[in-house]
Amino acid sequence: MNSILAIPGHRPETKGNDADAAVKKSEYPSVRIMRTPVATPPPKADTAADVSSKAGSALLDRTAAAVAQISDVAPIAPPAAKDRAMSGDADGGLFIPDTSLGEAVDGEDDDDNTGIGKGRGGRKTSSFGDLTPRQEVYLGAICRQIAHNRFLPTPAKDEVFVGDGDFLAIGAEFLGHFVRLGGLKPTESVLDIGSGIGRMAVPLTQYLVPGKTRYLGIDPVADGIKWCQNAITPVYKDFRFQTVDLANELYNPEGKVAGDSWQLPAKDAAFDFVTMVSVATHLPPADVERYCTEIFRTLRPGGRLFMTAFIIRSANELATPKCDPRLSGLVRDKDKPCWHLRGENPMAAVGFDNGYLESVLAKAGFALLRKGFGAWHGDKSSHYQDILVAQKPRRSPQ
Repeated sequence: MNSILAIPGHRPETKGNDADAAVKKSEYPSVRIMRTPVATPPPKADTAADVSSKAGSALLDRTAAAVAQISDVAPIAPPAAKDRAMSGDADGGLFIPDTSLGEAVDGEDDDDNTGIGKGRGGRKTSSFGDLTPRQEVYLGAICRQIAHNRFLPTPAKDEVFVGDGDFLAIGAEFLGHFVRLGGLKPTESVLDIGSGIGRMAVPLTQYLVPGKTRYLGIDPVADGIKWCQNAITPVYKDFRFQTVDLANELYNPEGKVAGDSWQLPAKDAAFDFVTMVSVATHLPPADVERYCTEIFRTLRPGGRLFMTAFIIRSANELATPKCDPRLSGLVRDKDKPCWHLRGENPMAAVGFDNGYLESVLAKAGFALLRKGFGAWHGDKSSHYQDILVAQKPRRSPQ
């Protein structure tokens, strides 16, 4: 079985010590946050009652202050809405009161001169998905905390079937992509198609606001869903997981539901954000088209789809040294706009002609917001696979 199977987005390690090559580190720099020093109470006049405890109290005060000063990273608990947040800031992104991820995703409220949208409450905001420096610091701290938090649910290494690399670090990396590229806000509901064994779900437990949103993960691999139901849902009540018996030549060859005719287990306009990480890379074109149609149905107006894929810009680039050699064996299907690895299961790694996925999204009704080529091409990029972000329009076409 080819090592490209199910890689969720990390770059192959080509430099450095071989012993470290199997471990994927988070690509975001560490962020050091100092806590505010604990204030030492003002001195009180000595009394008979104080004398016996004064030395011990002073020692405790100095110790608390020292511990607060040298703390490496301020702990970040599961997020909660701030009581004092203004209505215009309640979902403004990362709960920094004076910033916003931007509401004018499709440009309908953009300022003609600046190109900067207006968020709820009439405030001007950054363009879609762009973070302010303060938001970057906060998001970086969350990603670092997730990557190194040994108390988060983590499956045993031999249970992980969604690709190699560090489970938490890669999940934290994608949380960063969801926020930076997809504009995901802490109060938005998420549908995770191909949720696997929770690699995307675990970081989202630290970002989505309990009681203000919900998460549904679906996957054809029952063992992964069962692990998530046992390890994640009992602690994070807003996170639900469901097995779907979809037929897939790689993951579920005996599945009873055809991917080109199935219906997502969700109501119309039920979610704000849908992820398909390393899903289209294992689907035939007919299934991808059906998925996009169903996703459009389940998204609310203004909702986004975040999809990763292998987009083939030309046959020649696959043979260049800078391209990931594991994908050099991709050959085009003569009758379809897709590519498969020579000699492997057809669904082991699926690529698509450049422009095909955009046409599928447009046919389903989406507007393309972002398209970024990944590092597998040999390009300098913050992500390995290619990424597309598409939005369901806020208003129906006139």
